[in-house]
Amino acid sequence: MKKVRITVLKTTLDQELVEEYGVIGLRACPMLKAGQVFYADYAKPEHFCDEAWKAIYQYVFALAHGDGKSLFYYGDWIRKPGVAICSCNDGLRPVIFKLEATEEESEINYTPIQ
Repeated sequence: MKKVRITVLKTTLDQELVEEYGVIGLRACPMLKAGQVFYADYAKPEHFCDEAWKAIYQYVFALAHGDGKSLFYYGDWIRKPGVAICSCNDGLRPVIFKLEATEEESEINYTPIQ
């Protein structure tokens, strides 16, 4: 299993939806900032948003267990091998992430059950 680099590309705020549905004073995500980098394999990185982790975990898992050279999702989504672009589930202020397979081995000793 390889480590996956998670980079926060940007935090967003859908002003139109916020005006209709958001609480007064709602701002972009206060937990994550553009440029932050985390590394993960199967476990949520320390100081990473729980809700964002639930949204991106399946992509991290797939990249951690892939070869890092294949096009993600059969080449019909991302054109760069070993990369996924995804976001958290916050419909008013989603955070956009770039996930990248690395060549760095996970520190977890993973042995499949036989």
